[in-house]
Amino acid sequence: MLNHLHISNFAIVRALELDWRSGMTTITGETGAGKSIALDALSLCLGDRADGLAVRPGCDKADIVATFDISQLTAAQLWLAEQDLAMGNECIVRRVIGSEGRSRGYINGVQVPAQQLKALGHHLLSIHGQHAHQLLLKSDHQRQLLDAYANTQAALATCRQHWKAWQQLKQEYSELQSSQQQREAQRQLLEYQVAELDQFAPGVDEFAELETEHQRLSNSHSLIQASQQALQLAYDDEETNSYRLLSHACQQLDDFVEVDPALAPIHQMLSEALVQIEEAGRELRRYSEKVDIDPERLAEIDLRLSQWLSLSRKHQIPNDQLALYHQQLSQQLSELAGDDERIVQLQLEIQQAQQLYCEAAEVVSELRKSAALELSDKIAHSMAELSMANGKFYIAVESAGIEKANASGWDQVDFLVSTNPGQPLQPLHKVASGGELSRISLAIQVILAGKVTTPTLIFDEVDVGISGPVAAGVGRLLRQLGESTQVICVTHLPQVASQGHHQLFVEKYTDGIATETRIRELADEERVQEIARLLAGENVSANAIANARELLCAP
Repeated sequence: MLNHLHISNFAIVRALELDWRSGMTTITGETGAGKSIALDALSLCLGDRADGLAVRPGCDKADIVATFDISQLTAAQLWLAEQDLAMGNECIVRRVIGSEGRSRGYINGVQVPAQQLKALGHHLLSIHGQHAHQLLLKSDHQRQLLDAYANTQAALATCRQHWKAWQQLKQEYSELQSSQQQREAQRQLLEYQVAELDQFAPGVDEFAELETEHQRLSNSHSLIQASQQALQLAYDDEETNSYRLLSHACQQLDDFVEVDPALAPIHQMLSEALVQIEEAGRELRRYSEKVDIDPERLAEIDLRLSQWLSLSRKHQIPNDQLALYHQQLSQQLSELAGDDERIVQLQLEIQQAQQLYCEAAEVVSELRKSAALELSDKIAHSMAELSMANGKFYIAVESAGIEKANASGWDQVDFLVSTNPGQPLQPLHKVASGGELSRISLAIQVILAGKVTTPTLIFDEVDVGISGPVAAGVGRLLRQLGESTQVICVTHLPQVASQGHHQLFVEKYTDGIATETRIRELADEERVQEIARLLAGENVSANAIANARELLCAP
């Protein structure tokens, strides 16, 4: 509930501190005094659009701070926790508006954008203005009211989930179907390309291996000649070779190693070199004997490389990427085949998703139909209390069929009313007058407030256009609502004002230079005088005061 409201330099308010209590609080005052100014400030504080005109003339900024007790508002607590803005059972909302039109918003001391103020506001209070009843003529709004009464939130969430899944599958199916011709052309091209590469069958490392082998075969004669010459020089030449010369060098040092041990390491290196030359000679002999001179194999490799280079140019890829490209094309062709399988599979999945949606929509529909009977009776009873004794009310819930289904189900909800004896039930917009709509709307608001967890309810002159017994009925309904939730009502009717548990009076004060609005709570005797003024005007008579006392004492 709303606990406190601080306003400074807003419109014609210089400074205002208001404490709010539970129950029903009525706000009255003279015409033009600004009875709705506190509610306007609240609306701005909770995210309504702000501009520099809201700032009191001559001031730099307007400052509005609202303090709420959220100990009973679970939804508000959860929202604040999700936004990391929680501060126990209290919530402080602030809006600062500069004269240049810029504004800043704060929740529990943390600066936030106006969208977050508005989002939080939905969990803290609900404002019903003079024209709120016009929404009652809209079919979607009628359905939402019925859903609120029927507590369909969980069932609707399931219904929307299955609707979304169903629509996503249908969208995928539609996209696959629409691109079928394009996929067919792509498939034909891929089949040709993959078949060609399948026949060629490039290996992953084959190109590098072919180049190496081609280079070896192309130079086989030179390789044999070079290896044999090296063998002669190193080992096989009968007159002079490296091995013989090095062996002679070792022999020269054999007799002197013991004379000077410093020669031992050198002698050791020469001995090891002899072993290395001997091993190299054996390897050169084996190599020269193994090198092939194979013109046929060389021709095969030439042809293979030529085809490889041709295919690489054709597909515009590097030579060493041909095998990988072959794999990629094969994968694409496989995926296209998978698309056809997916279309068949989607048909089954769409049927299953539709069935799940239908089952969920039927659950929602049953909840609505059951609640519609109960809500119809309650609204009809409230209409009688509001001087519509002959009125009848019926909520029709009819299935529009799967063809007109949507995320909220397939029901067509219509509020039907008859306000005169013998008149058939017809849609609201055809038979109800503005005053009747206002009363029916108020009755529904009161009934729904008693059914669901409701934040602070604010009624801004919803009683415009009614009087007498009707006004008394409206007052009783609002007081009844105030027994279970905090109700704030701006009114000009004594029958409504007198039903409040508390009453605030709005007055405009001027010193000839500046004007400001003040709001104060009325004591018991002041309430009598104010109710009498609302009854009789400026000339308050003894009879008016007596009538005022009677209204204030009435249950």
